[in-house]
Amino acid sequence: MATRVRRNGQGVRRTAAAQNRAAKARQVQKHGKGALDSAMAVLPFTEEQLHRFFLAVIIGGGVALAWFVASLAGVPALAQAQIAAVASDAGFEVRRVRVSGVERMNELKVYEAAYAQRDTPMPLVDLEALRQQLVAMDWVRDARVSRQLPDTLVIDIVERTPHAVLVKPGRLVLIDATGAELEPVSEANARGMLRVSGPGAAKQVAALGKLLDAAPALKPQVVGAEWIGNRRWNLTFKTDQVLALPRGETEAATALINFARLDGQNRLLGGKVATFDMRVPERVYMRVPGQDQQALPAGEAN
Repeated sequence: MATRVRRNGQGVRRTAAAQNRAAKARQVQKHGKGALDSAMAVLPFTEEQLHRFFLAVIIGGGVALAWFVASLAGVPALAQAQIAAVASDAGFEVRRVRVSGVERMNELKVYEAAYAQRDTPMPLVDLEALRQQLVAMDWVRDARVSRQLPDTLVIDIVERTPHAVLVKPGRLVLIDATGAELEPVSEANARGMLRVSGPGAAKQVAALGKLLDAAPALKPQVVGAEWIGNRRWNLTFKTDQVLALPRGETEAATALINFARLDGQNRLLGGKVATFDMRVPERVYMRVPGQDQQALPAGEAN
């Protein structure tokens, strides 16, 4: 008896089709992976940075949802607590502090203020309150405070610049160009700096700077300035000679410019005269130790 062999042509075709589809899927997957790798190579981010970005987006979505739900319930405090809890659980809380801009002041004071926020959820950190705390420090003219997720506070300090030394009873104090006091200074460290004295002198330091700028040739020769009677300046030069200026910004600047001109013509500084008094317009009163005071027109001083 002959045996009939049944050919399963339909099964073979199905197997071939399945294999073909699998091959195409692998090719598409390979192509997609290659395209993704190419895109990653072009982007200016590492895989870790992208992971952190997407994590931040997810956390941000959760925070927004928590706030929305709590706001609907009419409990903003609960919303804030939920946000803080979500952020804290995700590692978004203060763990590190980065400080820049500090050159002269005690940097530890900045860290002490910042680390008072340690372990605080990032959304609960009051950046403006921390900034105000820093600006209240003697050396700090300005400060910028920001968050760097997930766990870092970034602080940039703008320091005040020492400008002169304020002479107080029994001590010397560094001040900046606005008269703000910075810190006590020793006699040795104050050497070579402009010394300002007299009641209320610190408040007049900015005006003194403008006055000295009116006579740039004399400015480097001035080593001391005494605020007299809350109305005018006496300037002391490197030669220990004193110039008494009149009251009033314009009048004082005019007198100082005239003195600079006279000094250029007659070399007044370094001479025998101990005191030059220019409080009277158009006149220069000069006192030489051991002699009577002389008064000459401003254009004839010698």
